Amino acid sequence: MTARKRRSGKLAHLAPERTLRRLELQVTRRLDGLLNGEHLGLLPGPGTELAEARVYQPGEDDVRHMDWAVTARTTTPHVRDLIADHELEAWALVDLTPSMDFGTGTMIKRDLAVAALAAVGFLTVRLGDRVGAYLMHTDGMRRWPARTGKAAMYALLQAALDAQSAEDAASTGTTATPPRDLAAAVESLDRGQTRRGLRVIISDFLAPDGTGPTPAGPHGQLPWERPLRRLTARHQVLAIEIIDPRELDLPDVGLVEMADPETGTVHEIVLSRRVREKYAAAAADQRERTRAALRRSGAHHLVLRTDRDWIADVARFALRQRRAAGRPVTTAGVRP
Repeated sequence: MTARKRRSGKLAHLAPERTLRRLELQVTRRLDGLLNGEHLGLLPGPGTELAEARVYQPGEDDVRHMDWAVTARTTTPHVRDLIADHELEAWALVDLTPSMDFGTGTMIKRDLAVAALAAVGFLTVRLGDRVGAYLMHTDGMRRWPARTGKAAMYALLQAALDAQSAEDAASTGTTATPPRDLAAAVESLDRGQTRRGLRVIISDFLAPDGTGPTPAGPHGQLPWERPLRRLTARHQVLAIEIIDPRELDLPDVGLVEMADPETGTVHEIVLSRRVREKYAAAAADQRERTRAALRRSGAHHLVLRTDRDWIADVARFALRQRRAAGRPVTTAGVRP
């Protein structure tokens, strides 16, 4: 069987229209009530258009929205609400490099990344906004133009699933160009899309050389931290970190052969207790450095795991964002 046929079979299983529609219903039904009326869905924020003035409610309204002209004229404190912006663009940078082909849970990381893209996309297009993406994979990076509507969203998800994996490249004898590193990809997103809106980075944030934590730059910064900070200065940024449980700790199974998905290097390793402890410590350090870098850059951080209910994790994240923003929330349909 050719790699093309295998890939087509995978797509037939993962991405027929009825499957994508079912995914859409999962996202919208289980998050319904959390996100309605909140522009940009997962990240609530004020708009920039002024609405009509109304009487100030102590303890409920933000004094920064006080309308001093109306207050002086009526001698009664008034605030002016902000209307959420419409016709915005949400752009996602999706990491589909070889390290994303790994997974020991209910799905591989690549498919979970596509599911995360679907969550952001479906919640954005239902508000009438456009969604575009930069797909970073073994063939380089492809820009998918921002469009509105469900049909365009399905096409984008299909393109993400159809991106050639490292396994497909090896089976066809294709010499894949070195994947762009995350820092360069974030810079491309920042330079190429200047209109304000939501920016989503979906990645495992692992180094392209497979060495674990990305080598730090000046002042201990990770290479992608500075371009990400520039991105957050102008946009709302959500970083979705994709992880697999076997990337956090190793099982006690003795001698195993391990292949680095990024470099193809194969090693025989005895998973002794000492090796497993060192591995767990290094993995914890890598995750902490990623968390710290995202926090310093000002991006919101959502972690999705291949062995967990990702929609429930998205719902919990949305609830935390609502509470942090002081917005009312409903919890119907969301499991604790």
